[in-house]
Amino acid sequence: MSDSLRDMFFAECEDLLEALSEGLAAMSDGTHDAETVNAIFRAVHSIKGAAGAFALEDIVSFAHQYETVLDLIRSGQLDPDAEVMRAILRSSDVLADLVDAAQNDRTDRPDAMAPLLEQLTRLADAAPAPIATQPPEPEAVFAPMAAMPLTLAPIVGAESRFRIRFRPERALFDNGHDPLRLLRALSALGELTVDCDLSAIPPLGSFDPEESFLAWDMTLTGDIAEGEIRGVFSFVDGLCTLSVEREDDEAPQSTVPNSPLPQPAATPPGEAETPLVNADPPPDPGGERQPVRAGGAAAANAGPARPTLRVDPERVDRLINTVGELIINQAVIGQKIAALGAEPNSEVMSDLDDYRHLARDIQEGVMAIRAQPVKPLFQRMGRIIREAAEAVGKEVVLETEGEMTEVDKTVVERLADPLTHMVRNAVDHGIEPAALRTERGKPAEGTVRLIAAHRSGHVHIAIADDGGGLDRERILGKAVEKGLVSPEAKLTESEIDNLLFLPGFSTASSITNLSGRGVGMDVVKTAITSLGGRVSISSRPGHGSTFSITLPLTLAVLDGMVVTVGDQTMVLPLYSILETIRPQARNVTPLGRGGHVLSIRGAYVPIVSLAHVLGLASEPFDPTRSIFVLIRADGSQPVALAVEAISDQRQVVIKSLEGNYGRIPGISAATILGDGKIALIVDTDTVVAIAAQTPAVQTIRDKEPDHEQLAALG
Repeated sequence: MSDSLRDMFFAECEDLLEALSEGLAAMSDGTHDAETVNAIFRAVHSIKGAAGAFALEDIVSFAHQYETVLDLIRSGQLDPDAEVMRAILRSSDVLADLVDAAQNDRTDRPDAMAPLLEQLTRLADAAPAPIATQPPEPEAVFAPMAAMPLTLAPIVGAESRFRIRFRPERALFDNGHDPLRLLRALSALGELTVDCDLSAIPPLGSFDPEESFLAWDMTLTGDIAEGEIRGVFSFVDGLCTLSVEREDDEAPQSTVPNSPLPQPAATPPGEAETPLVNADPPPDPGGERQPVRAGGAAAANAGPARPTLRVDPERVDRLINTVGELIINQAVIGQKIAALGAEPNSEVMSDLDDYRHLARDIQEGVMAIRAQPVKPLFQRMGRIIREAAEAVGKEVVLETEGEMTEVDKTVVERLADPLTHMVRNAVDHGIEPAALRTERGKPAEGTVRLIAAHRSGHVHIAIADDGGGLDRERILGKAVEKGLVSPEAKLTESEIDNLLFLPGFSTASSITNLSGRGVGMDVVKTAITSLGGRVSISSRPGHGSTFSITLPLTLAVLDGMVVTVGDQTMVLPLYSILETIRPQARNVTPLGRGGHVLSIRGAYVPIVSLAHVLGLASEPFDPTRSIFVLIRADGSQPVALAVEAISDQRQVVIKSLEGNYGRIPGISAATILGDGKIALIVDTDTVVAIAAQTPAVQTIRDKEPDHEQLAALG
């Protein structure tokens, strides 16, 4: 089968696994209805049916047992208590692992697969059998049809026999399908007999080798349902003629599906098949739709499906690079027109403004193509929390907010690892054991909240827990013990919190699977900084901690301020700038050996020469000849960066340097300006860290700051 169809299968599996995760979240919250359970069942059943077409036996066998338990739940034969919910939640994790393994051509099985299969089998066997109905009295045979009961679930364990007629059309072969694979998938469901119908083959003189003339008549026997058979052919829907008829006499010939998804009359109820290609949501028979709620079943409650188009990411990347060149070209033309002395209100300048706005609109439109909601990432964190809570013996639930906040796909992908570290830390270090929480008057079950929102052109993500908060005395003690901080140092609460990001720092007393090795939070900060973002901490003892991440919406463009540093033109990220200041001499005060501080609104801010930090100047620093850019990073104390001049504020296209030159301390990337010159983009977080070693910064840091004054600085 072609690679494009295989890729389509796994892409649709992602959507089905997302719907599965949403439905399970609703079941965990107790906010589900019967249709939610049906949507969960359909997701698992659709994955199983399509996996059979690709001969993915591990997925088929596990999903079969998984859907058996789900079918018992939706028929009311199995109560979804705590044990059952744990089993079906963990089963969704294993199913996702199996899909991932198949996608990456791995043959390894998840460690939890075997014990979960045993547990699912035990749950299915322990479920009470459906109540048998007495056969009707002879005179009741002639009762009106409307008064007769309908069987809405297949008989568990009963063998069925189906007669199948399959005739592929020419388009099936044009799309790269192979009927042999479909027949093999059918044979995996039960005992299959096949007869090939050659009657449609024309005489050799009129034979067209591009046409399809063969058909197959088959009989399939086994403990199967019609939906499973149709699932095998879901990828060739519309490319063939298919009929499936049930031959066993005891089977009901007319049934009512227990979901609003339209089905053929002969389809057994409960086996409604969700096609994997061009799938539309089921219509609402009442003519109304329920509002979408976070954690609810998307397929069940969503509105009309918006048409989507799957595009190769490489094509989008090429388009983004082209748009970046367009923005650079616009800047070049603007600079050349300005050099010619065109009047600001001239027609050519008006056209240039239109060009600039158009380029910006195109850029925003292209970025929107790569934007995707953080919802799948947040759902993945639900699994991480379940595993971490189980490992440390705690009860923890996940709450999410702002799941539909959109971010560049690259940002979402690279955010997965640092977010995993932070969520695990929240469970391991933040949430207290159940007994201690009860003693403190808290619910035994801890809560971790993931919140996402757009603010000021950036995306903000918060990881909050309702645990015990940071023990700052212990953190400082550990830092001193490890030699990371001088015993005489006087640190603010914010600076103590930021000690967690130092390499090798850990407060764990023993090494476990989750913590204690001194890695994690420093990796988190490095990863987030590499994305052009920053992370900060706020904590209240006894009430929990919140880790806040601020990220750019995209890694392709940046709003920045163009400045002159030494004899170089550089760009400062706009998100890190609080304000710019042209100081008066009385506001600058010498401090220590070669240090200076800036007095602003009653607060003192250390002054740092950006040229000296980056090694672009050797002569003594004269602050009276500089312009100051007030920046703040990681929630630390503001720093006034001294630059020679401020040229402009503009959007620039980010060009990576690491691939050609490696990592440069204090520099995050580069860009091309309108005059064709290359300008380096300053890594303000690293600059602040380097500046923290200067005498002025250390002197002010050692003094207890006035927090109200610092708040006045922004």
